[in-house]
Amino acid sequence: MSEPIVVYISTFCPHSWRVERFLKSNDIPVKLLNIDKDPQARQEVMAVNRGYASVPTLIFPDGSQLTEPSFGQIRAKLGIETPGLAERIKGIFGR
Repeated sequence: MSEPIVVYISTFCPHSWRVERFLKSNDIPVKLLNIDKDPQARQEVMAVNRGYASVPTLIFPDGSQLTEPSFGQIRAKLGIETPGLAERIKGIFGR
């Protein structure tokens, strides 16, 4: 994926921070727009989310979007095959 995913985040949203870390740890190019520091970004994310400043909101190069996605939704969209929580727990206990 050469074009970055546009990711609207907030300084005050822990889920935004986790999504940012997840994408970076998987070497996914992102363009971060902080809606708390950029009024234009706030307007853009509200336009996309029917008036709500919902973060994280991810806009993909193909024009599709995910708003407040789970990591499973992000993995599915990007084709990332990392084990989910249940699989990691099973791995710890050898099951």
